Amino acid sequence: MKIGFVGLGQMGSGIAANLLKAGHELSVYNRSAGKAEALVAQGATLAKTPAAAAQGDVVFTMLADDSAVETTIFGENGILGALKPSAIHVSCTTISVKLSEKLTEAHAKAGQRYVAAPVFGRPDAAAAAKLFVAAAGEAQALKDIAPLFDVIGQRTYVISDKPSAANLVKLSGNFLLASVIESLGEAMALVSKGGIDRHVYLDLLTSSLFSAPVYKTYGALIADQKFSPAGFAAPLGQKDIRLALSAAEALSVPMPLASLLRDRFLTLMANGGDKLDWSAIAGLAAKDSGQ
Repeated sequence: MKIGFVGLGQMGSGIAANLLKAGHELSVYNRSAGKAEALVAQGATLAKTPAAAAQGDVVFTMLADDSAVETTIFGENGILGALKPSAIHVSCTTISVKLSEKLTEAHAKAGQRYVAAPVFGRPDAAAAAKLFVAAAGEAQALKDIAPLFDVIGQRTYVISDKPSAANLVKLSGNFLLASVIESLGEAMALVSKGGIDRHVYLDLLTSSLFSAPVYKTYGALIADQKFSPAGFAAPLGQKDIRLALSAAEALSVPMPLASLLRDRFLTLMANGGDKLDWSAIAGLAAKDSGQ
């Protein structure tokens, strides 16, 4: 299949590499062209604009935020004006429900197809093709690209025929992840100040009541206090909580814990943590307790 890929950050580069390894013809674009060099060395074609990357059957986007997606889709040399009729835009970016609805309408008006497919997993999972894909869109479009999801992830969950539903699921999932990070940080601050080794405590937790991967992955980062380099930067985490709160307001759903998390991210970034992993909010509890 002839595929375009726009956005080669830590997540995008891993996903694109797996599509290339599977034998697909891949055209790649990134604002900083240097990030495409490894893929080009493996056989990908370097596109000079998003439009140039959108000449095939499918184009993936994996970008930072709503602003980047809007520029890439609607801006000069954007995807919307280049994608051929019936071709599919697969958006893996964690974006707002409102923007996803706008993309659905714009692609339909242009005779194109749009699928929202945000993913769960960190960069190592992307590289290992172990992501979980939350996909939503028209049934035939989902069927046509199902083999691509099999290449990049370990399981695909079809959420709805309404693309924005997948974005709502992704935002809710990231809210839950941030909630786990915050609660783990507070619990570890408590036991650590009481003289208990954080690693011994984590081993107990993850070998008994909390054996889920999220507790093991983030628990290890918190116990080691290893928040750099960032696998998922704190500003992106703050952005996702903000978008979750926006979606909640639109649906009249109070989310008091999400409001707390927003403030924790703002506190972290106000104190120079904008380059750290989002799990660094867990370190605030220890700091608050004088450790």
